[in-house]
Amino acid sequence: MPPFHRCLRALAFAGLAALTLLASACSHSNTRVVVSVSQQRLGLYKDDQLKARYRVSTSKFGIGDRPRSNFTPLGRLVIAHKVGGGQPSGMKFKSRRPTGEIVRPNSPGRDPIVTRILWLRGTEPQNRNTFRRFIYIHGTPEEYKLGRPASYGCVRMSSRDVIALYDAVPRGTRVDIVRGPLPSAQHLP
Repeated sequence: MPPFHRCLRALAFAGLAALTLLASACSHSNTRVVVSVSQQRLGLYKDDQLKARYRVSTSKFGIGDRPRSNFTPLGRLVIAHKVGGGQPSGMKFKSRRPTGEIVRPNSPGRDPIVTRILWLRGTEPQNRNTFRRFIYIHGTPEEYKLGRPASYGCVRMSSRDVIALYDAVPRGTRVDIVRGPLPSAQHLP
């Protein structure tokens, strides 16, 4: 069955609460994001081709979705909200609002959320708490820590890279966080 027909069939069986989210995911099926916990990399796929690969940091506490755990959730998620478009690189956010302070990369002793926020929502039982745990893909000033687990549950990126990703993906884009390596286009989750 063609992907579009699978989406229509899924919409026919979806509950009203999931209808908007599912429709959004179906309309953006040509763009996908995959985060590899083992490689500490994020892959951007368009039309099933790897278009970009970025260094990231996932949780230094491990993987899972337990509330107050600081774990990075696994599985299929979607970008529920995008925050920060048009803000300067390094803009500090508090409660998803720009503070007016610009934090330079690798500023000593500084670890706020900066530049852009892609707020994730889980779509499976194993990651159902993701949205209310405020799990994001976001910029970090601690760019020297990218490439190894260092976050408190979110997926961190450099300011330059999170701007590029933010501009490349619409709301509703599917995000898969996987234990293993980034997949080849033929083996996308």
